[in-house]
Amino acid sequence: MTRARVGALTVLILLLAVIGVSAVRGPHPLPPRAGRPALLLLTSLPIVFGEDFSIKDGGSPALTMLETRYRVLPISTSAPAGLAKGRLLLMAHAAAQTPENLVALDDWIRRGGKVLLLADPMLEWPSSRPLGDPLRPSPMFPDTGLLGHWGVRLDAPDRRGPQDRKVEGTHVLTDSPGALVGKCAIESEGLVADCRIGKGRALIVADADFLDTARLGEPAEHNLDVLLKLLADVERN
Repeated sequence: MTRARVGALTVLILLLAVIGVSAVRGPHPLPPRAGRPALLLLTSLPIVFGEDFSIKDGGSPALTMLETRYRVLPISTSAPAGLAKGRLLLMAHAAAQTPENLVALDDWIRRGGKVLLLADPMLEWPSSRPLGDPLRPSPMFPDTGLLGHWGVRLDAPDRRGPQDRKVEGTHVLTDSPGALVGKCAIESEGLVADCRIGKGRALIVADADFLDTARLGEPAEHNLDVLLKLLADVERN
């Protein structure tokens, strides 16, 4: 067999392999990335990569679920350059932002931006990084005055451990959730605050551990469905 024929056969085999993989995925494959709306992601949690930042991890179950609907665009801060990439933000227990970037975030929302903010006052998500490591998620949401500026207070939980709450009509398993109080619309026994801010909106959830479905196990089987419901809610209003 000539080298040209070997090359052509190799291309044919690869093409058939791709077709086979597509067939295994079923009759409803994911829409092309270009057809999905952009979702900015600002987080300190190992959602996109594991703690060792290895590409072998392939992302978390939360990321897999998000990518069924959105084109996820991770950003490192809430600086204007990052926020300019989209109009919908998932801010999942993010690291403390500078005063300048908090002003930028507030301005972005007031001009029509929409954020789902997971603010956990007692994070139970395990980490192998030592205390004090700047890459280790903070044990509590670093508010730095943002919530108070929106008229909301985040209280620590009365008791630790898993708690079942009903959010968007679906049961979600939280872990040591806090309580939100203030002038925004408070829902789900204090778990959720719905804040209208200028032309935009902030939907605040007093727990981020509910994204850690691998640790929480079977009782958390609907948690990521709730995540998509919350994003759809804040997106359409």
